[in-house]
Parts: sequence; C-alpha cells; structure tokens
Amino acid sequence: MRAKTKVLRKAEFNPRIKRYLLIYGILFSIITIVGIVLLPIYLIIAPILINKYFDRLSAELTTRALRFEKGILFHVERTIPLDKIQDLTFKEGPLLKYFGLSILKVETAGSSGHGQADLTLIGIRDASDFRSKVLEQRDKVTDNKYSSSTSETDESTLAVLKEIRDSLKSIDKKIDSK
Repeated sequence: MRAKTKVLRKAEFNPRIKRYLLIYGILFSIITIVGIVLLPIYLIIAPILINKYFDRLSAELTTRALRFEKGILFHVERTIPLDKIQDLTFKEGPLLKYFGLSILKVETAGSSGHGQADLTLIGIRDASDFRSKVLEQRDKVTDNKYSSSTSETDESTLAVLKEIRDSLKSIDKKIDSK
C-alpha cells in the first residue's frame, strides 16, 4: 500500500512576472512586422490575460512529486515524480534580472529533446531555496527507493535459494534411498 503524499512546500510566484510578461510581449511585437500592427490590441487584451494566467499559476512539492499548474486557454497540469528529475537549472537573462526574476527548468530522465526542459517555472519567489528543497526531497526518495528495492531483492533471492536447497536435499534423499 502506498503512503499518502504530503505537500512539503508550495511555491509562491512573484507578481513582477505580470509586468515581465507584458514587456516581453511588447518587445516580441516590436521585433515582428505583424506584431507592430497588432500592438494596440495586445496592450488592451494582454493585461487581462496575464492576470488570469498569474492567478492560475501554482507549484507544489510533495513527498513523491513536483506538481505544476498553469494556463488560460490551454490548461497544463503536470506531475513529475521526484525520482525522474535529473536536474534543476536556473536561467536569467537581462530582462529577467531587471525584474528580479529567474526561470527554474526541470529536466527529467527521458526528456523529449536534447537540452529541452520538461517543465519551466518562471518567477518563483526564493527559487534557489525551492530548488534545494526539491533536490533534497528527490535524494530522499531515490535513496529510499534503492535501499528498499535492494532489501526486497535480497529477501526474494534468499527465498529462492532456500527452495533450491530444499529441492536438492529431497533429491539427495531419493538417490540415497535407491
């Protein structure tokens, strides 16, 4: 029977992410020719969508997994088992640094492409502490997984060896009785 998962830490997102997303969209619009034409519409609609996006952001670390939820039109809900996490990396660019934000990328075993993250978390408050908590819990989970699987393997191997021993003894008795 599996133990219930307990939430160890909920991530809080920095509200500066709203302004970052707005400025990022404006810069992207300026770079593209079509974006310049659509910029006034973007400036009207974007603040509403960004606020909804921010309200739906959530991430939590449980005893067994990292859960993440985001999205407005396309709702994304991901649960990544801690024993599948290979690396957590930070990314900071000039615009992110200006807003005091960072991106935390979660890479797992079996990532879809080389160098691509399975999950990207933007704007977590105290991201370095959250990262260390996730890695610490991952180490606990993987240590327990390997130590328990080793003991289970040892017990099953011992049981098989005892059966073989008993079979050999019965064969010896049958041979001796003839």
